[in-house]
Amino acid sequence: MFTVNARCTCGPHEPFMAYKVERRDVGPREVLIDIAYAGICHSDIEHAHSTRGKTRYPLVPGHEIAGVISAVGSEVTKFAVGDRAGVGCMIDSCRVCRNCLDGLEQYCSGQRVLTYGSIDRHGNPTHGGYSEKIVVDEDFVLRIPDGISLQSAAPLFCAGITLYSPLHHWRAGPGKRVALIGFGGLGHVGVQISHAMGAHTTVLDLNLAKKEDALRMGADDYRATTDRKTFEELGNSFDLIISTVPGGLDLDAFLGLLALDGTFVNLAVPAAPLSVSAVSLLANRRSIAGTRSGGILETQEMIDFCAEHGIGAQVEVIGADEIDDAYARLHAGDVRYRFVIDISTMKSG
Repeated sequence: MFTVNARCTCGPHEPFMAYKVERRDVGPREVLIDIAYAGICHSDIEHAHSTRGKTRYPLVPGHEIAGVISAVGSEVTKFAVGDRAGVGCMIDSCRVCRNCLDGLEQYCSGQRVLTYGSIDRHGNPTHGGYSEKIVVDEDFVLRIPDGISLQSAAPLFCAGITLYSPLHHWRAGPGKRVALIGFGGLGHVGVQISHAMGAHTTVLDLNLAKKEDALRMGADDYRATTDRKTFEELGNSFDLIISTVPGGLDLDAFLGLLALDGTFVNLAVPAAPLSVSAVSLLANRRSIAGTRSGGILETQEMIDFCAEHGIGAQVEVIGADEIDDAYARLHAGDVRYRFVIDISTMKSG
C-alpha cells in the first residue's frame, strides 16, 4: 500500500479538505495512472451532498480521469509505462453476467464497481480522481489518442460517453434529426458528436445565451424553450431527443416534437417521477427511454471518434483549492462548459 494526496469531503455540504488516500500496490493485471486532470461532473455534487442519501464518507469523487501510466503489472498486455490513459465511471464489474459478456458493463447485473463511492472486490471503498494516482485493472482503462489533450479528454469519460452511447444506439447520422435539451457540460459535447455523426442537430435551451457557442460547435439550429413558437414550429420533426437536464420539463410538450417512431431519451435522475400523458406516446408511436454512460469497448470507440473528429470538452482548469467554488458555480450554471482539476495542485492546501 502507498498513500497519495487527494481532496475529500466528510459530509453533506462539508467543504473539501486535503486528504491522504491509500492505494493498493499494483497487481499483476493492473496499471498505476499518474492523474493529470480530473473533470468535475454534476453527479459529483449529488454524491458529495448525498442527494440520494447513500454516500459513504470520506468521499473522494472524480470519474473523469486522464493521465499517464507510470507502472504496469507483470501480466499486463494492453498498456505500457508512458501510455496516455483514462478512467471513467467504472473500474470493475462482475464480468460474467450476460450484459458484461456483451460489453455492456454499465448494465452489469452482478457487482458493478464505480470509480468512487463503491466497494471493490477486495472489500475496500473506492476513491476517485480528485487524487494524484489511481490503480485500475487494465480491462477498465481507456487509451487516450495523441490527437486530444489530456485536459479536454478527461470529461469525455463521463460527459462524452453519456452522449455518444445514446447517439450511437439510436443511430444518429445522415438523414436523422436530433435535438439536445440543455447546452452545458453534457450538451456541448453531445452537439459536437451528433454533428460529427452527420445528424441535423438542434439545441433546445431556456434562452439564447449560448447560441453562438452551439452554432460554432456544430449545431444546425438553436431554439429557446421559453418561446412558444419553438414547439409550434418544430412539432413532429425529431427522430431523437436527448435530455441532459435534471428535471422540470413538460414531457408532453417535448414528446410533441417527436416524429413517427421518435424516441425521447432521459439521462438525468430528477427528484420527482417523470409524468406523461399516454396520448403523447400513442401519437406517432413515440417512446421514452433511459440510458447509462457506456461499456468499456464503446467508451474506447468514443474517445477514438472524438480524437479523429477534433472533439473535446471546453474546459476551465482549476486548482484543488478551488473545488468548493467550482461546485457552487456549477450548481449556479456558471461554467462554460466543464471544470477540470489540475491534479499537480493536490499538494497545496
